[in-house]
Amino acid sequence: PVEPGYMTITLNGERFELDSPMSVTALLTQLDIDPRRVAVEHNLNIIKRQTYSDVVIGEGDRVEIVNFVGGG
Repeated sequence: PVEPGYMTITLNGERFELDSPMSVTALLTQLDIDPRRVAVEHNLNIIKRQTYSDVVIGEGDRVEIVNFVGGG
């Protein structure tokens, strides 16, 4: 049974549960991901880094987090 207050999203193709709706910034913080090193797609839209704190992830949303790989 799903506990009240839990939401399910799809994160990088996998089911992922959140306690409540949260911003992209809050999700990255929870996952211990540096926002400067990733690109985020929310429901098929690429999110600009400066709007991470404004974009709220909710029930049923699809989120893809792509790491930038440095090379040389």
